[in-house]
Amino acid sequence: MDALCRAEPRPRRPAAASPLPWARFSAWLDCVCVVTFDLELGQAMELVYPYDFRLTEKEKTSICYLSFPDSYSGGLGDTQFSFRLRQSGGQRTTHYEDDGEYNREAPLTLQRESAHYFGYVYFRQVKDSSMKRGYFQKSLVLVSRLPYVNLFQSLLQLIAPEYFDKLEPCLEAVCNEIDQWPPPVPGQTLNLPVMGVVIQVRIPSRVDKPGSSPVKQFNQENLLPAPLVLPSIHELDLFRCFQPVLIHVQMLWELMLLGEPIVVMAPSPTVSSEMVLALTSCLAPLRYCCDYRPYFTIHDSEFKEYTTRTQAPPNIVVGVTNPFFIKTLQHWPHILRVGELRMSGDLPKQVKVKKLAKLKTLDTKPGIYTSYKTFLHKDKTLIKRLLKGIQRKRPSEVQSALLRRHLLELTQSFIIPLEHYIASLMPLQRAITPWKNPPQIRPFRQEDFMKTLEHAGPQLTCVLKGDWLGLYRRFFKSPNFDGWYRQRHKEMTQKLEALHLEAICEANIVAWMKDKSEVEIVDLVLKLREKLVRARCQHLPVKEETLQRVGLYIETIIGSLPEDLQTVLHHH
Repeated sequence: MDALCRAEPRPRRPAAASPLPWARFSAWLDCVCVVTFDLELGQAMELVYPYDFRLTEKEKTSICYLSFPDSYSGGLGDTQFSFRLRQSGGQRTTHYEDDGEYNREAPLTLQRESAHYFGYVYFRQVKDSSMKRGYFQKSLVLVSRLPYVNLFQSLLQLIAPEYFDKLEPCLEAVCNEIDQWPPPVPGQTLNLPVMGVVIQVRIPSRVDKPGSSPVKQFNQENLLPAPLVLPSIHELDLFRCFQPVLIHVQMLWELMLLGEPIVVMAPSPTVSSEMVLALTSCLAPLRYCCDYRPYFTIHDSEFKEYTTRTQAPPNIVVGVTNPFFIKTLQHWPHILRVGELRMSGDLPKQVKVKKLAKLKTLDTKPGIYTSYKTFLHKDKTLIKRLLKGIQRKRPSEVQSALLRRHLLELTQSFIIPLEHYIASLMPLQRAITPWKNPPQIRPFRQEDFMKTLEHAGPQLTCVLKGDWLGLYRRFFKSPNFDGWYRQRHKEMTQKLEALHLEAICEANIVAWMKDKSEVEIVDLVLKLREKLVRARCQHLPVKEETLQRVGLYIETIIGSLPEDLQTVLHHH
């Protein structure tokens, strides 16, 4: 075993330096794992760091299988890919004290996960005569709850080769460096030093204008050596990922919008994970609310759940590489089979849409195997623009920006009518009075919404023709509508609470108290206290000054009561 594995647990640092050892590290990563191939055991967990981080046995087994290519890959060298794993064993204590502030300020698409881990993998397979099998096979895995695929894969490119070549305790040194990083704060540009390099990133914020270029938002500091600037912490090269399916991007967008079950069959975990992540990102800024697995193996604990034929396939996008899945998942309604991604000078060969019956167990040709008929007509102008870009040898990132803007405008055209309608369900501000509970948000009625589309539908912002009404009707049955509605309803309820608190602050409390009994006054004190607690716990959108005024009101009210009641209320 190498020196790294014999490294002693790190001594706890003085309390003044950081609230807890590993607190800053845990803001970015949960742990780092090293998975190796053992002749007797197969894939085996060689190391989990920090040493006191507890993974359940089920999680360890899953990480081991997900960290190696599933089907035999004769390719030698280095491979990078990602996976997403359901957490098992209930809520976990973490060194990172998160009061939910990050999730309140980050875009919905970049939330810190509470029930899943992301795994970012760097796998090396090289010939080595000193090993019994004749091969060195090992994976370095970063486990995090943050979907920062670009940042973590870039970090792996820096640290994995160093770790594999030197087999020194460099991993411990790297983890100590990460434990000095500032936490990810939405809206901030951060400099993250690691192994003599400074990675510069901007953490996106919920208030960013959708589609604005993160590169332009950088304020370059005079750093020496020049930092490694990542244009985005999470955005993939969409043009490269989607190159075999460019003419079908709109169909794939519809399938994702409706939360349809999709299997991505790819030749490698890299292609599989990139395609799945590209698909889930194409609804931004709308959050994809279904489950997704960028890379999935036959050893996964959910294998039975996904392959059963006794019930309909779940709402999930799953990426696989093992040909065995062609047989076990052939009852799924949409199967996307892709080959190796190769960037060439002209438009890559586009896959065809084929009937599911043509899905052969052996030697399945690339294609989209589905009987789905799109609701919207194809946008030919996008393909023409991308083709022109290929002819002019336009850089891939520019093509990706075109593609991303097209998808963003499509999503916004679809979602803006819904936003307008739900905003109309909010009670009028004049209906909010200080001494009554705030009025209820009116219910969302699908038919009423449909009536608004004639004058304020997607046709105002989108040139695409087609059956928009049919698309909305299908969307209402999807988990994505449910997730969007719950989020909006929660935000509106909090806004109502905030407006009610402001109305109380502007009221004349002394005049109200004149003809009130002691019971009514005590009841008001208790209700106001409850409102204050809720405002602070739920971080309602209320100014601190308003909350302080409500606190003063409570003191004023208590001061007007007999002393015995004052004593009781102060103790309460």
